[in-house]
Amino acid sequence: MGGNAWTQTGPYQLDLAAAFRQAQEASLAEDDHGFGGRTVEELWCDPDWHEYVFTGGTCTVLDFPQMIDPTDRSDGPFMRPLTDTEVRAWSPSGQPTYEEWNEALDTGRLDFPDRAQGNCTVLYHDGRPTLIGYWGVTAD
Repeated sequence: MGGNAWTQTGPYQLDLAAAFRQAQEASLAEDDHGFGGRTVEELWCDPDWHEYVFTGGTCTVLDFPQMIDPTDRSDGPFMRPLTDTEVRAWSPSGQPTYEEWNEALDTGRLDFPDRAQGNCTVLYHDGRPTLIGYWGVTAD
């Protein structure tokens, strides 16, 4: 089986790891996937959650326990911000808009990561950071 590709956005914060955690908590509040009353940290300590994520996934930021450094190339399941060089490969200004990010994913100028991996990048509007774009592929 192959994984399912997905995209989502979340609010911008200077601390990308904090923004990632905020996006996870928002996703969990929207749909707890039958694991109600738990935090993201608690879910990732539960073997039943592991089974759920690794055999189907949520197609959201909830599929990853943590964010890693942009230069870390460890196998998933991790969320990894793009490096500046990676961003400039499809957004020469280094300040991609939502529309530019979406179009780059649609046309293949920006690749989806391998199974059980996610990427993210800051998205801009009028030269100001406003969102974080997340995209990934489920483990299943």
